[in-house]
Amino acid sequence: MSRATLCLLRPPAAAGPAAEPSPPRPVLSTHEKAIQINLDPTSFGTFAEIGAGQEVARWFFRVGGAAGTVAKSMSAYDMTVSDAIYGPCERYVSRQRLQKMLEHEYELLHARLVARRGETTRFFVLADTVAARSYSRTEDCHGWIGFRCQRRPLAPPSDILVHVQLHDRENLQQQEALGILGVNLVYAGLFLADQPELVIQSLMDNLTRDRVEVDLVKFSGPDFAAVDNRLIALQLVAHELTDAALFTARGEVVQAGEWLYKKPILVARGSFRPVTRTTEDMLECARAAFLNEPLVQGESVVILAEMTLKNLAEDGVIEHRDFLDRVDTLAALGHDVLISDYGEFHRLAGYLFRYTRKMIGLVMGVPTLRELFEEKYYTDLAGGILESFGRLFKHDLKLYVYPFRDPLTGRIETADQLRVATHLRHLHAYLKERGCIQPLTDYSPDCLPIFAEEVLALIRSGDPRWEAQVPPAVARLIKERRLFGYAE
Repeated sequence: MSRATLCLLRPPAAAGPAAEPSPPRPVLSTHEKAIQINLDPTSFGTFAEIGAGQEVARWFFRVGGAAGTVAKSMSAYDMTVSDAIYGPCERYVSRQRLQKMLEHEYELLHARLVARRGETTRFFVLADTVAARSYSRTEDCHGWIGFRCQRRPLAPPSDILVHVQLHDRENLQQQEALGILGVNLVYAGLFLADQPELVIQSLMDNLTRDRVEVDLVKFSGPDFAAVDNRLIALQLVAHELTDAALFTARGEVVQAGEWLYKKPILVARGSFRPVTRTTEDMLECARAAFLNEPLVQGESVVILAEMTLKNLAEDGVIEHRDFLDRVDTLAALGHDVLISDYGEFHRLAGYLFRYTRKMIGLVMGVPTLRELFEEKYYTDLAGGILESFGRLFKHDLKLYVYPFRDPLTGRIETADQLRVATHLRHLHAYLKERGCIQPLTDYSPDCLPIFAEEVLALIRSGDPRWEAQVPPAVARLIKERRLFGYAE
């Protein structure tokens, strides 16, 4: 069950009784899916698997009837053999290797069989390249798995690419999980491809999150021209296939291990509804301070705008249009986006620590820092606030804190002046002295009175004063595309 309901647009209120909720989606067993695929006379394909054995293909041979589905099953397990077939590659478990496998095997399959059965057959290729647990590898078990298929005979093919983290502690269990996931992907690609959200949900059929985490899915090709992969990233988090997903300002979904690996990272959390001049001033001040850190100088830095499901949900509902309005305005300013289900900052830090030991900066305002010192948020931790802060500041992590001006009194409060509970003052002082909390000082005072909620209300009411409170590029985009309920 997802933690937030996804809908394209919230429907208008209807008269009469509410509609009955749709029945739950039936979940077929892996055996049932493999049988149904084998008995489908219109599909025929190749299975090419590197690492973790022939786990997907094995299902189709085991259930019977594989002659109707499997044109070829192969594994170029040796690196030299793999290079001879698919060409050299810097990393064998990578998107690049997977795409070469799909391209090579599909071209070969199509060239050999199109004359004989092309008018009646949807050709497909299932390929995967996986690093599973072994004698030499006990961590970072992951893989890429892809499906290339025609939706109709003689049509050009389209792709579904998936990145998976394998969490089982035994090699055999990881192989079994990969086999189930592969069957799910083939089934979804053949029978559910016209409903991308069902494809997402069905990938975890007969699997659990403690075994498998799917942190990237990318649809591409003519059959998926209308699919927005940014929405797919959102659905991965909302349907709990993963806790976080990434995409660039260009809308390209990326895998965290590739994008964040061994890089300093600066993250600004917010609702960005809309991006205001205050947002930009806060991020620019933090960026300047972060780049000036001795541990960061000379490094390639990743800067992310992060939205949590809590930021996105309104009355428990996430509207696609509202989400895209936010990311479109962030993209206009060149910001990459992280979507997460990490309400607590120590969980966000733990996620980032997976991929880097370089310096991490978290950008926030004084009100958020004040909440960070509220003990009521840590009742689920045995060690309370001390455990949370221990996880948060485990490595080189620093909070960059933007000042806050009280709209009633006009008083400006900084991180140094933060008032915390009496028994936490020494903790606050210690973190300041250690340099874990850095006040941002080079800010623009005229940005302090701007609040996103007020700007949003002005946009929707047609009051032109909002234009001066957002960056020019954002103002142009809002007016051109009529974002956020813009009223002239």
